[in-house]
Amino acid sequence: MNRAPIAAALAAFCLLSACHKDIQTTDAVQRGVMKYLSTKSGLSTSSMDISVTSVSFRGNEADAVVHFQAKGSNDASSGINMKYILERSGGEWVVKGRAGSAAGGANPHGGMGAMPPTGAPALPPGHPAIPPQSK
Repeated sequence: MNRAPIAAALAAFCLLSACHKDIQTTDAVQRGVMKYLSTKSGLSTSSMDISVTSVSFRGNEADAVVHFQAKGSNDASSGINMKYILERSGGEWVVKGRAGSAAGGANPHGGMGAMPPTGAPALPPGHPAIPPQSK
């Protein structure tokens, strides 16, 4: 019996298995988030400490909580947390967007709510009317 074809098939299987590395790690998600922030978001990351504080994996997607804090700040309560959704693309994680709203993310400045509809501003009781602006 010629064992060469079986050995070749086994070697090919092992080689292909080794190429498919497990990227379901916080470090792999951190690399994906940093790549996104430095190339696509327009955010200057040099003045911030950015860390992935938690990740949950769902097959080819991951949900990550990312903490942004001023570089050098030692106050653990300072900074903000943003939630990102990532998608597995080959051997890396790619940010699809921020979680929290259909418009691309939660308001990082707090819960101010939605803007009032155009033409119907919500004014405090007793506030004088604001005349419309000409265009």
